[in-house]
Amino acid sequence: MQFQLVTLLGVKVDRDVYEVILPTADGEIAVFPGHEPLVSVAVPGAIAVRFTKGDADDKMEYFAISGGVIEVSPESLKVLVDEADSGDDIVEAESKTALERALKMKAEAKDQVELEKASQMVDRHAVRLKVADLRRRHRR
Repeated sequence: MQFQLVTLLGVKVDRDVYEVILPTADGEIAVFPGHEPLVSVAVPGAIAVRFTKGDADDKMEYFAISGGVIEVSPESLKVLVDEADSGDDIVEAESKTALERALKMKAEAKDQVELEKASQMVDRHAVRLKVADLRRRHRR
């Protein structure tokens, strides 16, 4: 099936894949070729991509997303997000430091706007750390 991961900066992935695991508001879903048509909301989390049927877990590619929209047809899957970070591009130490800063900002928020912004940053960096951990564990 054709998989497209599209961000505000352009197309991040556009290729044939066998399986994609996505975070949705109702929980994780796995999409395979021939999947029933579906439109859903993606929530902050990790996207896992298996390129061919026989690929082991250590061959999967991971992306951290902050949420978006999922459109599935039997032949294709399109995920539209603000941003998507590949597990290969995430520096775990930097994300850990950024998460600590975001948690501090959240604790010190003076109003609802600051709290919401800090919460989004906490979610973003927590997901980035999860993706970095998944990549590290599966590449051993």
